[in-house]
Amino acid sequence: MLSRWRFTFYLYIFTYGVRFLKKSPWLWNTRECWYNYPYQPLTVDLHYYYILELSFYLSLLFSQFTDIRRKDFLLMFLHHVATISLITFSYVNNMARVGTLVMCLHDAADVLLEAAKMANYAKCQRLCNVLFVMFALVFISSRLGVYPVWILNTTVFESWEIVGPYPSWWVFNVLLVLLQALHTFWSYLIVRIACRAISRGKVSKDDRSDIESSSDEDEVLRPSQKHHTNGTNGAHGTNGYLSSSPCPDEH
Repeated sequence: MLSRWRFTFYLYIFTYGVRFLKKSPWLWNTRECWYNYPYQPLTVDLHYYYILELSFYLSLLFSQFTDIRRKDFLLMFLHHVATISLITFSYVNNMARVGTLVMCLHDAADVLLEAAKMANYAKCQRLCNVLFVMFALVFISSRLGVYPVWILNTTVFESWEIVGPYPSWWVFNVLLVLLQALHTFWSYLIVRIACRAISRGKVSKDDRSDIESSSDEDEVLRPSQKHHTNGTNGAHGTNGYLSSSPCPDEH
């Protein structure tokens, strides 16, 4: 149920973000994020985009305290706090143009992650494997490639050149760099999963979290079936991304 809800939201908000940004000049020229700053109009579409994203991440933050506590609780709590702070801070300081780029970029990989989890629950293992590979490729390329080259370049260098440094500029970029540090850590874990799967001939959990039971898992597997599970735990061993690939290898 949780993965279906998240998949539906991520798919909707990513589609909305792409359609919105296609009409926005700052998608094609990031310097447009800073021209005439801070006197930039806040359109209805942009406001709607921000409200949806902020509401969703607030729900993720609060649900951590009602869900089963997992070993990556503090890491995901930090991620949610940084994300909510960035969304709120960019909105209040009218940095919404670059904020839309950050949000849309992050939603792309999350759609594939939730789709891979659902495919695993449905026991469509080949589809799950394909989706996990797609997720890994999109996550690493977008978070370690596009994000620093496209987003950090405009927030650090182009904004400095066009509007100059100002107090909120430092806070905004510190939060963005913190997010990049989390991207690097998670990308490392994803690569570990892939390497172990290749070397051992099967997918095993990584060091991010020990596999723990989850309420979703209890709904999927009856008690008599739980000893047959082949990796469903991994998809929910942590609050956010993966403690292992959501898909066991096929032989």
